[in-house]
Amino acid sequence: MSLELRIPPPVVGLIAAALMWGLAMLPPALAVPTGVRLALVAASVVAGLGFNLLGLVAFVRSRTTINPLHPGRTSALVTGGVYRVTRNPMYVGMALLLLAWAFHLSALWAFLGPALFVAYITRFQIVPEERVLRGKFDEFEAYASRVRRWL
Repeated sequence: MSLELRIPPPVVGLIAAALMWGLAMLPPALAVPTGVRLALVAASVVAGLGFNLLGLVAFVRSRTTINPLHPGRTSALVTGGVYRVTRNPMYVGMALLLLAWAFHLSALWAFLGPALFVAYITRFQIVPEERVLRGKFDEFEAYASRVRRWL
């Protein structure tokens, strides 16, 4: 059984966050001054929530599905707003929230979480989504050539 389009991305994010919490128990801890750590957490949370919200708003305005497990139900190719910066703002947002969690945990091994999330989502979510979008929208190839998958 393939994992393509099987696990909702927020669930993948929660699994990564739990893994990060477990890995944070392992040394080495990072000695980051509290003020710096909190600033990094806050900046990552604000950026992550911003990407998520802007991506969601663009989908709602385009009246297309936000269900990531059924990309075939997409009724419009969204290319405006935040989608001019990244083809996957909601996944970027989730990765930034995981990065905020890693900063909060202040443990070197916790930073594996965002990297594993990006790798998993790219292979099992984004690649299959893009395959569907290529088949559905003639303009997808041109869009993909000018806008990066992540950032």
